[in-house]
Amino acid sequence: MARHFNRRDALRLGAASASLPLSTSPTSSGSAASATTRTETTGAEPPLRGFSLSDVRLGRGLFARKRARMLDFARGYDENRLLLAFRANADLPTHGAVAPDGWESLDGQGHGNLRGHFAGHFMTMLSQAHAATGEAVFHRKLTAMVAALHECRQALNRKPAIRGADGPLARAVEVRRGCCLYFDVPPETVNGLRALTFAGWVRPAAADEWTRIFDFGNDTDTNLFLTARDSAGVPRFAITRAGGEREERIVGSESLPVGEWSHVALTLSEGFGALYVNGREVGRNEELSLTPAELGSLEHCWIGRSHYDDPVHSGGYADLNLWSSVLTPQQIEQLRHTEAAATTVGSGDRFSYPCRERGGTVLHDHSGGHRHATYARTWGKPSHTGFLAAYPETQFILLESLTSSSYPVVWAPYYTAHKILQGVLDAYETTGDRRALDLAAGMCDWMYSRLSELTVADRQRMWSLFSSGEYGGVVEAILRAHEHTRDPRHLRLAEYFNLDSFIDACAQNTDVLDGKHANQHIPIVTGLVLLYERTGEQRYLRAARNFWGMVVPTRMFGIGGTGEGEFFHAPGRVAQLLSLDTAETCCAYNMLKLTRSLFRWEGERGYVEYCERALFNQVLGSKRDDDDAEKPLTTYFVGLGPGASRDFTPKNGTTCCEGTGMESATKYQDSVYFACEERSALYVNLYLPSTLRWSSRAVTIEQDTSFPYEQHSRLRVTGSARFELHLRVPEWVGSGFAVRVNGLRQSVGVGERGYIVLSRHWRTGDTVDVELPFQLRAERTPDDPTVQNLMYGPLNLVARDERSEFLHFTLYDTARLSGDLAPALTELPGKPLHFLLGEVELAPFFEGTREACHSYFRRSEPRVVFDSVASGVLNRSSSEGVTFLDEIWSAAPFEDRGEFTSHVARVSRRWQRNGVYTGSERGNIIAAAGRARFDD
Repeated sequence: MARHFNRRDALRLGAASASLPLSTSPTSSGSAASATTRTETTGAEPPLRGFSLSDVRLGRGLFARKRARMLDFARGYDENRLLLAFRANADLPTHGAVAPDGWESLDGQGHGNLRGHFAGHFMTMLSQAHAATGEAVFHRKLTAMVAALHECRQALNRKPAIRGADGPLARAVEVRRGCCLYFDVPPETVNGLRALTFAGWVRPAAADEWTRIFDFGNDTDTNLFLTARDSAGVPRFAITRAGGEREERIVGSESLPVGEWSHVALTLSEGFGALYVNGREVGRNEELSLTPAELGSLEHCWIGRSHYDDPVHSGGYADLNLWSSVLTPQQIEQLRHTEAAATTVGSGDRFSYPCRERGGTVLHDHSGGHRHATYARTWGKPSHTGFLAAYPETQFILLESLTSSSYPVVWAPYYTAHKILQGVLDAYETTGDRRALDLAAGMCDWMYSRLSELTVADRQRMWSLFSSGEYGGVVEAILRAHEHTRDPRHLRLAEYFNLDSFIDACAQNTDVLDGKHANQHIPIVTGLVLLYERTGEQRYLRAARNFWGMVVPTRMFGIGGTGEGEFFHAPGRVAQLLSLDTAETCCAYNMLKLTRSLFRWEGERGYVEYCERALFNQVLGSKRDDDDAEKPLTTYFVGLGPGASRDFTPKNGTTCCEGTGMESATKYQDSVYFACEERSALYVNLYLPSTLRWSSRAVTIEQDTSFPYEQHSRLRVTGSARFELHLRVPEWVGSGFAVRVNGLRQSVGVGERGYIVLSRHWRTGDTVDVELPFQLRAERTPDDPTVQNLMYGPLNLVARDERSEFLHFTLYDTARLSGDLAPALTELPGKPLHFLLGEVELAPFFEGTREACHSYFRRSEPRVVFDSVASGVLNRSSSEGVTFLDEIWSAAPFEDRGEFTSHVARVSRRWQRNGVYTGSERGNIIAAAGRARFDD
């Protein structure tokens, strides 16, 4: 194993580098070969940099209202609930915290094997909330979580200590739920027995099925066990030497109550066995053929642990005894009232554990046989002192030998490690608490100690596994840690996660996304951009650029999301995929991170167009417009099928998408402004109310707008400096776009990258007004041009309607020469951005409501009509499926009516020559175009 990194060095280096600007911070060729040999970096610096959340303050408006709901949740939610699983895993007091529902619960999906991830998301949210608001409550919560996690890691590196409790007769011992602790009895204890009686007191802490009171055996083929609760909720004894299907059983008839003491006894002899609860026989089997003697020499005698992948028994134990004889019912009844040692029966002769210990690791045997039981974790001890998790290290160990996905036995352990690592890094950068950096450095050291011992082939196999091998954005987090520690091993660690087959395909612009888990692969690519910045290796940046182009726009929904059922599908499939399980919200979160990283290198408007689309639609719309003290109320999937409703409390809670939803709602402003310090240039990418503090130029820019409710924004300068102001000209903007400086209209052309550049010496009081007229447009899906979505400026409009089939809309009848389809809409008084289209209400997707809606519709343009003037001619289609009107309006905007009618004449002549229209029909079409007035 690798030498453990000196954390004092990490702390010293971290303190020295704490002021470094980190692109993801809330406050600030052959990869296999490079991962094993790289010791020096030749990194690259992107020309553009973003601003920290503390430098960009949201103003009043839509985004601030959405964020305020999440901030209320962050202030009120008890962080101890998210620390419960960490503390339980470390066998520390949980301070009466109530376990959260869903994935973060011990009973959550996949056996709770993702627990701990939500705590990391929560810490990131707190860090972002503090950066954006400066409120002390977020700092306090972060400090408390860091202290608790540091205590948990210390406890994991100590030997476990037996916990005492009050018992039914005298004293007892208790095993905390979630700690994976059990008692290991010497294995020879039951060897050769042809008769036995087990008796003891148990108090189940939870209604966990198949937890073992005891399990003596070798494996799942050869064992005898007693469970407090089988799948039917009753106690069961089983013995087998040929696996579960050949078990001989005694099944009880009543359940053991949770949280209460029950006396349980089992008698077994050749041909007969009986099960007792509180002195009463509840089950028997008079046809048993097996006893421990037939099982041979057994390897394990466990109290509380199973040979199967069952939960470890939790709760109380008292006066556990095992005799090599069969006690009578009368003798068993005595044991309910008096400890065995004080009865006529006497202590068990195979073992006798009164369970009076307080501390230590030994349960002392009073039988005289010296068969003391050792208190131990099912998984041993951490392989490295830096290990930190809310569950045992078992998943990481199992992953290293998996050859196929094994969800839920191994459910993305490095994904969860990423969330925790990111959370403690954010906490360090927010609070300066060196314990947080110590935790982060330790986690990197621990991961390095594991992964550096594996072969390249081992790692490639692991990362290629669906779900089990998913690792989220761990590369990004490791590289952030490296910025603080400067430990070269941490840079090598980041490259240990390279999935070369995927990276190389993307670098070669070979599309291999079909069938891949979307959110397992998007964060891989986000990490590649940062790897390029640290190493200068070109294939990383090429792969990231090409991957982005494989998703946008060919796999993108109108709201900016991607994927169906969590997976990528073939490029160009959109209409075919519309369902209830489209657009996993995590994918939008990670695509935005990737897009932001690429913009820092490219400065291209197309990246910002995507940011705006995803932010103003899916991200805003994924947060419900309500408050809840228990849940953040964000979506997992966003159903885009006809009549779909959004589920803001998915999968019982604490899911991955609720975690990223918390983060998204506290960093809405992260891509509004960028700067090129070398050229002294400021980029205004998004139009939303905000105030930028540009410290390097001693300038403040305030953006005053209620966008998107108004189609205008004003920027006001405070300070004095010369710089270039780059204003994005949105691709969707209509005619009438204008820029004024101090009231004077600017006649500046749009640059090839999609920005207007204003260069001057700016002074306090200077204003820049930007007019941003919206137009209505319909976007066709690539696989079915008749299935479309409506965009009003940057906003996706949805139809509020409960019908489950596509609605049919007609839009060309009133289209303007500019191509604007908005005349088909009627504004609804008192409801901004709500319209009627026929009798159907349209509303912006960003409204977080559970109302049924249609994000897509079926376009129906049956007749050729211009500005409400009917031609009497059918709107026919070409052999490619393009209608006549589609071709006419694809040439918009038109300068005037003359240009329009000439275009209609040319296109209709060609369609007549192709046999689609007759001469008479063409004449009617031209006449209708001539009569249309187009009073724009």
